[in-house]
Amino acid sequence: VTALIGPSGCGKSTFLRALNRMHELVPGAAIAGQILLDGVDIYSEQMSPTEVRLRVGMVFQKPNPFPAMSIRENVLAGLKLSGMSLADAGHSRADDLVEQCLRRGGLWAEVKDRLDEGGMSLSGGQQQRLCIARSLAVHPDVLLMDEPCSALDPISTGVIEETIRELCHDITIIIVTHNMQQAVRVADNTAFFLSTDGNPGHVVEQGPTTEIFGNPQDQRTLDYVNGRFG
Repeated sequence: VTALIGPSGCGKSTFLRALNRMHELVPGAAIAGQILLDGVDIYSEQMSPTEVRLRVGMVFQKPNPFPAMSIRENVLAGLKLSGMSLADAGHSRADDLVEQCLRRGGLWAEVKDRLDEGGMSLSGGQQQRLCIARSLAVHPDVLLMDEPCSALDPISTGVIEETIRELCHDITIIIVTHNMQQAVRVADNTAFFLSTDGNPGHVVEQGPTTEIFGNPQDQRTLDYVNGRFG
């Protein structure tokens, strides 16, 4: 797990969106450089945006279940939209895949008897975990999370953080967070972004979370993690 921290407007979410080509949905957006996934540039002709987004999933700040779909249908939506088969997802039965994803998303125990209810019938924290389960159905290599707990209560936040620590054994996770304690709790590595005097945001310092918070090398990092600005 890598956490991206820094004041609002310093480019964390923009950087995150560049990691699965979602910034291309913004008119006039451009990018320079390379982003390598297993050694292959995701912006090369070898990879289509669809393939990139299947391998690099995204969970947004505000939970966004598909409102016209049931809980079960929400989990399976990624397969339908991408044209993947159940076999591609490693299952022969849809119900098995739904259960596996909801278990990994930390939601199964709460919804196993109400899978045909609408996804919007769930609480905010449950909706966010449903979105995580939905993203897991297509077996991504990387999961991007843009402030996934910012609208949630402390209990729901704790459940999401437990889910992150479980998932990180199999999936690379990159999370944008303004919660310094959350970064310490869930992230193995942390990158500190900063934008000054109207210049584009950049990474001031990155490394193991224990170093960034316990022994940062840049005074600006020290000031930020200690709450002196931002």
